Amino acid sequence: MNDPAGIKIYDSNDVSIFGNIIEDNFFGIYLQYTTNCKIFNNRIRSHGTQEQEIGNGIHCWKSDSIQIIANTIEGHRDGIYFEFVTNSIIWRNISLKNLRYGLHFMFSHNDAYIANLFKQNGAGVAVMFTHGVKMYNNTFTENWGDASYGLLLKEISDSYIEGNVFDKNTTGIFIEGASRVQVKKNIFSSNGWAIKIQASSMDVNVCQNNFFGNTFDVSTNGSLVLNNFNGNYWDKYTGYDLNKDKKGDIPFHPINLYSMIIEKNPPAMILFRSIIVNLLDQSEKVIPSLTPENLVDEFPIMKPLPL
Repeated sequence: MNDPAGIKIYDSNDVSIFGNIIEDNFFGIYLQYTTNCKIFNNRIRSHGTQEQEIGNGIHCWKSDSIQIIANTIEGHRDGIYFEFVTNSIIWRNISLKNLRYGLHFMFSHNDAYIANLFKQNGAGVAVMFTHGVKMYNNTFTENWGDASYGLLLKEISDSYIEGNVFDKNTTGIFIEGASRVQVKKNIFSSNGWAIKIQASSMDVNVCQNNFFGNTFDVSTNGSLVLNNFNGNYWDKYTGYDLNKDKKGDIPFHPINLYSMIIEKNPPAMILFRSIIVNLLDQSEKVIPSLTPENLVDEFPIMKPLPL
């Protein structure tokens, strides 16, 4: 197998790659067995139409202490790809119109992803089989498709997702097999689903987030919920605050019966906005039977948080 690239770095340390225009290559920048390298202020663009015919914009494999800063990556398979990359930072990059993911990383521990834009990719970001992830102040927007997410979390632990904006994605965050993850002070707006969380996840703390204009705020595939959803603002909350402590006096159940039905039978989406669906959801509120009782925000916030 040959992996042609605009720039390749093998078995090297302390290399800086900056200020380049890398146009219409298979891989843009390819790093392997490197330490303490810096990739900044490059423009990397290709024109891939199928995933198997194009490589990644910035591809890093078995490396440590990498800095990827202020690059623009467009039209590759994955904008940025990490595998077995540790103690690294991805900061202020723009990754857009890539075929698969804006950022894709696996088995890459103790890395930070800060203030990046992931726009109009096949899916925004995929985080798999990783611990110690810090994702702060990123924007995930317009990542649309039947299997598309702003952020996909699969088998991750001890991580932080804070201060991000999830806007106009099919699914804001999809969480599967995650544990001890903080999802805090994020904005979820105009997504199909704000959060899909599978029953295989536990100790996921979703708190102090704002939920605006999402078709569905939360969806899950099971009845047992081992996660916390307290202290969020939900625009669908219709409760009251008689004691004026800025918290709702009655709990909010962010998951409705119709979203549970769609999770098991996707073709039921054709009934969206029908009177049948309204009747189902209203009856479920009066006599809960199928939605998970413990997926509840006990202290919903009355006004949007100033994030």
